[in-house]
Amino acid sequence: MARSGSDTADLLLNRASEAFESKDYPLAVELLDRVLALKPDWAEAWYRRATLFYQLDDPVGAMADLHQALKLEPRHFGAWTGLGHIFMASDDKPRALEAYRRALKINPQLPPLQTIVTRLDHEVGGQDL
Repeated sequence: MARSGSDTADLLLNRASEAFESKDYPLAVELLDRVLALKPDWAEAWYRRATLFYQLDDPVGAMADLHQALKLEPRHFGAWTGLGHIFMASDDKPRALEAYRRALKINPQLPPLQTIVTRLDHEVGGQDL
């Protein structure tokens, strides 16, 4: 886990992760909101809250937080992958492909993602855009 530079924010993020794992989503949201109030420039916290929003079936909230994470850290491959998932869920394959390609460019050691990109490249390449 990336560290924020604030022991309090780091502790809150750890507790939010524990709440998420135990499916206490309201607590996880509250804790992540507090983390972001303390450290609004921490890309990892935005990414974690986006993951939570996606789990809560809030793709709009997730996408907003992913964009904020990428604004702060353009090389956050998890955020690019998350955007790809949201675009795929909304059947926007060209944008999903672009997001997945960006994630792979940052971290080429993701074989499952390479498989998705290869498949999507074939599908999107065969479509009229």
